[in-house]
Amino acid sequence: MFSIFCFDKERNTTSESQHLRCFSSFSGCSSSLHGNPVILGSRMSPSSIFFLLILGSMVDTKTSSEKGSLLYPYGPDQGDETNPKLDDGTSEAITLSIPFTFYGKTHQTAFVNNNGVISFDKPVRQYTPDPFPLADGRPFVTPFWADVDNVEGGDIFYRQSTDPALLGDISQHITQYFPESPFTATWAFVATWDHVAYWGSKSDKGNTFQAVLTTDSKMFYIILNYWDIQWTTGAASDGDAETGLGGTPAHAGFNSGDDTNFYNIPGSQTDAIINITTTSNVKVPGRWVFRVDDFQAPDVDPPQLDNSCWL
Repeated sequence: MFSIFCFDKERNTTSESQHLRCFSSFSGCSSSLHGNPVILGSRMSPSSIFFLLILGSMVDTKTSSEKGSLLYPYGPDQGDETNPKLDDGTSEAITLSIPFTFYGKTHQTAFVNNNGVISFDKPVRQYTPDPFPLADGRPFVTPFWADVDNVEGGDIFYRQSTDPALLGDISQHITQYFPESPFTATWAFVATWDHVAYWGSKSDKGNTFQAVLTTDSKMFYIILNYWDIQWTTGAASDGDAETGLGGTPAHAGFNSGDDTNFYNIPGSQTDAIINITTTSNVKVPGRWVFRVDDFQAPDVDPPQLDNSCWL
């Protein structure tokens, strides 16, 4: 008798390890395994072994270097702080070691909010998003404003960094995207939502995305990275508890608070936001980059509901 494994992939810090879950068994199976494919039980025929090896080869077609090219390193091994497991929760007030200038206003305090928002000065607990500009003028950056529930699943990490390797990668990327303004980062703030669930979830779906604030002390940028988006809406926002879709979908972009400088990433609050991993304003699918001390709206087309949107 033997058990069969499936290949459900979860992001778990920078190692991006595969999380293998037993989903079917001829003899019963109740545990989860980390690492390489493991066959439980005994007396397997050569044809069964071949079948499982073929399945194992389909687990993930991306190499670790390809994964690392979109998400900047994150997790406890990078020295990250972790948000508490709390619905509509938030980090403590974070004193920024380098104040961040956001359209003429300099902010020294930030919050990493569980619902996909980095806010300045005040936390944001609102779980159903509104389009920008916001009537109340709250300044914040949101890679994916939706009803995240890290009690149901996933983790939220953040850190400030002056690590030369990280800053070197960020500098290279921004200079590549904006060659007319060479950039050498001196500081970065990295927040990552790692395989986070939605409120009211009756599924194993999880989203992984990231927001980066960075500066060279003269220019200020935000980078939004989307690695894996499986749901758009929590149940309290009229989403389907089984699928995480429908209702009022997630919003992405930023709001400076001045009614003038804001940006709604195309597809926000529509079903098309599920395809944000395939969209970009810098020709890197799943990445959006903005200079936020001198706003210039990117010229992009709205995403479509199929998988052919490469901007």
